[in-house]
Amino acid sequence: MKDGHRLETRASSLRERLRQRLLETQAHPLLLPLVLGDGSGLTERHWRVLQSTGTVHLFVVSGQHVGLAAGLAYGLIAGLWRLGLWPRRWPWLPWACGCALLFALGYGHMAGFGVPVQRACLMIAVVLLWRLRLRQPGVFTPLLLALVAVLVASPLVMLMPGFWLSFTAVGVLLFGFAGRLGPWPRWRAWARAQWLVALGLAPVLALLALPISLSGPWVNLFAGPWISFIVLPLALLGSVALALLPWGGEALLWLAGQGLEALLKVAAPIADLAPAWLSPDLPLWGAVLALLGALLLLLPMGLPLRVLGLPLLLQLGFPSLARPPWGQAQVMQLDVGQGLAVLVRTRDHVLLFDAGPRYSSNDAGERIVVPSLRRLGISRLDTLIISHDHADHSGGARAVLEFLKPARVLAGEPSAAPDAWRAQPCENAAGWEWNGVRFQPWRWSAAQDSNPSSCVLLVEAEGERLLLTGDIDARAERALVSAWPGLQARWLQAPHHGSRTSSSALLLDSLQPEAALISRGWNSRFGHPHPEVVRRLDERGIARWDSALHGAVELRLGASQPAQGWRQRARLWRAMAADEAQ
Repeated sequence: MKDGHRLETRASSLRERLRQRLLETQAHPLLLPLVLGDGSGLTERHWRVLQSTGTVHLFVVSGQHVGLAAGLAYGLIAGLWRLGLWPRRWPWLPWACGCALLFALGYGHMAGFGVPVQRACLMIAVVLLWRLRLRQPGVFTPLLLALVAVLVASPLVMLMPGFWLSFTAVGVLLFGFAGRLGPWPRWRAWARAQWLVALGLAPVLALLALPISLSGPWVNLFAGPWISFIVLPLALLGSVALALLPWGGEALLWLAGQGLEALLKVAAPIADLAPAWLSPDLPLWGAVLALLGALLLLLPMGLPLRVLGLPLLLQLGFPSLARPPWGQAQVMQLDVGQGLAVLVRTRDHVLLFDAGPRYSSNDAGERIVVPSLRRLGISRLDTLIISHDHADHSGGARAVLEFLKPARVLAGEPSAAPDAWRAQPCENAAGWEWNGVRFQPWRWSAAQDSNPSSCVLLVEAEGERLLLTGDIDARAERALVSAWPGLQARWLQAPHHGSRTSSSALLLDSLQPEAALISRGWNSRFGHPHPEVVRRLDERGIARWDSALHGAVELRLGASQPAQGWRQRARLWRAMAADEAQ
């Protein structure tokens, strides 16, 4: 145990020293994820390009890289033996297998041993063991043994998307190449591998709500060999030289960094022309049909049923997502942490109230809001309302404007919005009706500060009302009650995330809501919702739907039904169990 701990300490120390040396040499930031699995230096632009071109697995430590590292060690010893330069008293095969495994384990350990690395190391170990015995293992034997070993070592890893993607990709390649008649030329085999992986992973990516790269098969045709045979050997040799020698590594790392930079310059315009596509949400039966379609397309050519796989797979882009009926609205308070983003969707129109917060290096608009709306089959907005100019409400607006291109933008503080938004003042907007659902905006004209300047939106469907309030305080609440005397609303978005300065007794007694929607971050430093607000809600029997507890909250306005928290929704395995029970 002590020896293992000492080995772990030494490895961590070497990893940190190598990281510091890489930073000191000002190596390209893409070298850190490629060598050490550290993606902290990558910008949002880097991730977007890699995701859109399907090359994330090339720029971070993956099973392909670990296998290449092991192959370099094995090939070096085998080559020395064939040239007669290997010592005769040392049997070359055990040495080649042992060094290949040690090189793979060393590289994997330095890179943090993620799921793809674990799978690759275990598969390499099985193949090398069979090689030592001069036997050929079964096609799927190494993969199945690696799968069992990974699950035994860490059962919860199956909850990570990388687990499913890693094993599925290798399984697809084995299924697509095993048992086929006749060999292919290398160029054709490489091209076939890209399309096999693209077809096989498409339904899995859709099920995991991950983007699908449309240009990935084409980009990987040249990006794979470039990284595998030029950049990665330079990066590994440079890292070893940098860690063990006082000189010699900087030049190799500089060349590797230039190689990555050149590839990124080629991939960036491709990513802009063909960004990653996010499949709309699929019902369980649709996911099963898509998986069946991918399986049929992976079968050998010439089989009569193979052609049926194409329409089954293409239905990923045409799911039967139900739209609200006339006179009703789908309302969803997205789980954006300490911020606010509420979707209101009628039969033919879509409105977004606030766009989520901005973080230090990215924003919820790009990470949460846009993907969530695309999963619902929404590609454009009719109206975007930014209640006021605070980062937890307007921080994600840039991404929403870029990707969903709203036809109109209303703002509580239009003077603070960038000119590119072309935001209109909220108080000047007249009420409107979409598919039998009424919308009425309001803003306190006497507001002097940002929070009380929030745009307020009243939504009414079949007599059932929802009031979206932004961050108004008690003063603005009094003005609201005076402006709309006698107003009652079944649903209230708790003003200012449940802050003590809001959700006054006057507002609650006037509106008489049955439920309050609270959008906040878990363990927020602001302490939302405040205990006094919770007490006022509980005294009046007002139910609380809290994003920190329930996740995204969905309700059907106009149907007089209870809300539903997405964390209580049935997962895939629960849905399957329910189907079996019926």
